Amino acid sequence: MRQLLFFLILVWLSACGQATHTVGSSEAPAAIAETKPASALPPLSPTNLPGFFDCVRDTDGLLIAAHRGGPAPGYPENALETLQYGYSQGLRVFEIDTATSRDGVLFLLHDRSLGRTTTAEGQVADTDWADIARSRLKDNDGKVTDLQPPKLTDVLIWARETGAILELDKKATTGWRSLIAAVRAAQAENHVILITYSNEDAALVQRLAPDMMLTASARGSRDIAELSALGVNPKHLIAWTGTRAPDAAAWARNAAESVESGFGTLGRPGERLDDTYLADGDLSEYRALVEDGLVLLATDAPYQVAEALIADDRALNACAG
Repeated sequence: MRQLLFFLILVWLSACGQATHTVGSSEAPAAIAETKPASALPPLSPTNLPGFFDCVRDTDGLLIAAHRGGPAPGYPENALETLQYGYSQGLRVFEIDTATSRDGVLFLLHDRSLGRTTTAEGQVADTDWADIARSRLKDNDGKVTDLQPPKLTDVLIWARETGAILELDKKATTGWRSLIAAVRAAQAENHVILITYSNEDAALVQRLAPDMMLTASARGSRDIAELSALGVNPKHLIAWTGTRAPDAAAWARNAAESVESGFGTLGRPGERLDDTYLADGDLSEYRALVEDGLVLLATDAPYQVAEALIADDRALNACAG
């Protein structure tokens, strides 16, 4: 039976030598005091992110990426405080969105316009950072909070200091060069995965950042070879396999090439697999993803998935050497 290594933090040493883990909880932060505090966990080794993912794959583990940072009531999407809340619950991988203000400041926001998630109005590309910074973020219920949009640099530094991993989804207002420059300035190269949506983008990203990890679509050796011919290092690749239906055969083909697979149960409310999987309260579909060899799951329901995939002692010790 596949071991359920989700919501873990690993300090990857040579040959997957030693690791420390924590299991996620959906309870409020004050209720997790009885478990090992997340702040007491050592950060991920800052020198070998590809090795970390190899270790998870080789030990039949699953990592969960919280889509848009893992919003919850009172915790808006793409807020630094939301990331910290998720971290306190045991999350370690966060998918976030990167936008750029009119005057060139990189910050976290999903949409082209500001109105859905902030108290500001107008288009991101037409608004200076000073005006964006004065706004307040809204949670998923539309409630205005006291939280403000964070600069990407502050989030990158937070990830480096805590050991979190960030999947960066570049939005239309942001360029690859400025995004990669921000990652390097924050010395967060080994805490970042760059999301790409075409082979051309993957090739460009790998030329600009040959040392960084990225996601690109791949379902086996043919796709991986095509990416490799474009300059993508398979050791730095997470093979994205979409959001429509799990593809265990593709995950096996990718694993045969020593490449980790990613898949998303996220999407539009009412259409996403998260809603289908959560509807009957069984949650066995999430367990099947682990059994079928998935390594990275992007989800809109990270806290509920924690309830579905509670690791046993064998799993907790799988990377401990």
